[in-house]
This record gives sequence, structure tokens and C-alpha cells, in this order.
Amino acid sequence: MELVAFDLDGTLLNRHQRLSEYTIDTLERLKSAGIFYTVATGRTHLAAMPCIQGHDFPHWQIFKNGVEWWNPSQSQYRHRNLLSQGHITDLLSSFEEHQVTPFIFCLEDDGSHRVYHAPLNGHMSDHIANELGNHKSMSLHPLTELSSEAKITNISAMGSPTLINHIVEASNKHDHLTAYSGGGIYNPDAYWLDIHHSNVCKGSALMELKEEIGAERLTVFGDGDNDLSMFSVSNEAFATENAHNHIKDAATDVIDHHDKDGVAKLLRKRYDL
Repeated sequence: MELVAFDLDGTLLNRHQRLSEYTIDTLERLKSAGIFYTVATGRTHLAAMPCIQGHDFPHWQIFKNGVEWWNPSQSQYRHRNLLSQGHITDLLSSFEEHQVTPFIFCLEDDGSHRVYHAPLNGHMSDHIANELGNHKSMSLHPLTELSSEAKITNISAMGSPTLINHIVEASNKHDHLTAYSGGGIYNPDAYWLDIHHSNVCKGSALMELKEEIGAERLTVFGDGDNDLSMFSVSNEAFATENAHNHIKDAATDVIDHHDKDGVAKLLRKRYDL
């Protein structure tokens, strides 16, 4: 058995942050062929749902770089290596210093999700707040209400490349934190940031899933720094043409651009779909 995993943004999704009709048809063919495939993305489950409309991914799905898993057939979550308020207290001062609004994602005891945030600072944080506020299964709260007992899955933010890089540097001073950033896919001036526990990543999550299902091989597709951990543990890794050169250098091969159905084209050829 082979496990195939796709990153979303810059990889499986087009420039509209959606699955193209060609990709949807390809995934249906992949399902019919009996291939075990899933997504491994930095997005949360709720943030990914609108992007993958049109296709029901049947197996365990991996979100927040491995922190959050979702099983669609069982409507069941798994969460790995949560953070506490003590883990992030020092880091929050860096967000304030650089005037970037942190969004702190928390898991409640009843399984619901809450997001705590500092005062909104600029149109990018307004955009995040509006998007998160549209989810029925998620509620927004001021950062002052964050409990010391909160179970934190991750911190996300958006800002200019320079400011985001400063916070990444501050995060890297803490051994228990891992920070990923990137941008330019949809807006060249908007960089995303994701911070979570250093004990989890896409690569470790996929290796756990691979063992669980008894797969012998792992094939992955990606374009960003947070995909390198799964590149390093895979049998084959494919980078899209839009990826930076150091991502391409780490890949087995480079395929067509994410907005030209690069992944779907390779799947049809590889599996004779």
C-alpha cells in the first residue's frame, strides 16, 4: 500500500484557493483506483473546508502541520502536542512590539474551538477575524480572556514579510516552539505565520499515519518550508514549479505550477488515471 499526501496552498489548490474541476475529477479517479491519499496542510480543518469543496477526502486528514487530525467518516478529531499559556507568554510581547495581531487557537473540553486575539491591527488581521467569525464551530474572544488552563493548538497571524520574519526569529529562541512562514501566493505583501509545538510536524504525522494503515511507501507533494519535514521522510517528494528553489532542491522532482493543475497531471500519468 502507498500513502499519498498533498499540501494545499501553492500545491493542490489553484490561485483562487480552490480545487479546480480538473483536479476534482482526478481525485475521484484516484479514489476509484483504490489509492490511499490525504491532505497535510498548515490550515486548520475549518479553514480548509471551503478550499476543498467538491471532493470528499475519505481518510484521516492532517491540519496545522500535524497538530490537528480529522476523520471525516467518524467526525472525530485527534490533537497532538498542545501548548499552554506559559509556553507562549514571552512570545506575545514580540507580536505587540511588531504590531502584528496574534490569533491563538484553543481546544475546549467539549471539542469546540475558540480563538483569542489581541486588538486588531490593520486590514490583514481584520481579514482573518472576518474569516474566522464566519465559522459556526468557532468563536472569537479577546486575548485578555485567555485562561491559564487553555489548551493551545497553534498561533497564527498575517503581516508584512519583514514583521513576520522578526516574530519567526523570536519564536526560534524557544526550543518548544516551531514557526513557519510564507507568502506571495495570493498577495505578495501578505505573509502568513504559524507557530505550534516543536514536537509535531507534517513529516511525523504522516509517518504515524503510514504505520497506522500499514503503508509501505509515502509519496508527498508540496511547495513550502513546512513541507520539508514530509519531504525528508518520504520515498518520493514532488515540488510544484512555483516553489522556492531550496524546496525544489529537496524534492525528487519538480512538477507543473499549482495554478496549472501540476499535481493532477502527475497523478494521471503516474497512476494511469
